[in-house]
Amino acid sequence: MPLYKTSTKAFRGRWIEYIYGLQDTICAALEKADGKAIFRTDEWEREEGRGGGGRTRVMENGNVFEKGGVNSSVVFGAVNDAMRKQLEIEGKSWFACGLSLVIHPRNPYIPTIHANWRFFELYDAEGYVTDRWFGGGADLTPYYLFEEDARHFHQTIKNVLDPFGPELYPQYKKNCDEYFSNTHRNKETRGIGGIFYDHLRPADEADAEKLLSFQQHNGDAFLEAYLPIVEKRKDIPYSDREISWQEIRRGRYVEFNLIHDRGTLFGLKTKGRTESILMSLPPRARWVYDYHPQPGSKEDELLQVCLNPRDWA
Repeated sequence: MPLYKTSTKAFRGRWIEYIYGLQDTICAALEKADGKAIFRTDEWEREEGRGGGGRTRVMENGNVFEKGGVNSSVVFGAVNDAMRKQLEIEGKSWFACGLSLVIHPRNPYIPTIHANWRFFELYDAEGYVTDRWFGGGADLTPYYLFEEDARHFHQTIKNVLDPFGPELYPQYKKNCDEYFSNTHRNKETRGIGGIFYDHLRPADEADAEKLLSFQQHNGDAFLEAYLPIVEKRKDIPYSDREISWQEIRRGRYVEFNLIHDRGTLFGLKTKGRTESILMSLPPRARWVYDYHPQPGSKEDELLQVCLNPRDWA
């Protein structure tokens, strides 16, 4: 039995409009913070008439940001076997719209950040909505630990979530620590986490409005959570030692994205746009055989937090 026998086109339109506006706002703020690099815009359409496309925006070689991508997409099509297996879904057709971003700073004392906010719908043969959900989150990947930065990032997110339910932040924070984990490296987390949530399904139209507001509040909090950290750390002097550690940790970032990340793997397996999918990877990374930071060092301090996630808010 379809969940919605009336069109959700207007609702989808509001979400699409919000995503495009958020992309513009975030890109403008990041350009201002960098002072040099400008986002290159690459508008694309899915191949073979599969439906929809996106707007990829990438900046490189800036004063502050070595590489960054802020991508929006509005895509749709028929449900295929790969989707049924990977997403464990059934239906005739689907629609998805979201914004995904990854920012890799130049200075090792500024953390990398990732965020994503998305909406998905499934339809039956008659075009009725049979399922729909929101998903998303944001997580911080520092190379050197500043506890005040960790508290600021997590507290900003918690402040957004608490009005929607005090149980949400601890639940989604736990989800994040568990998801962004390199299980092949003793469950070492990618960074200090944030929040991660998926399959937030509205029970009715009123609930859909609440979830839309929830997503918008999360997206709107991104700059407040990240830019103060950038401003505080961007002028700290660093040497080849810090760069080497940054590149080793970036290697862990690459490992997670290519081995474990469901979105990356799904995109590659379903013939998604490769350039946009791999936009998340850093420009430089390093693998040193059997490397272990010196016990008690600043590098080891960060590693210990990744091996033993902490509460920050």
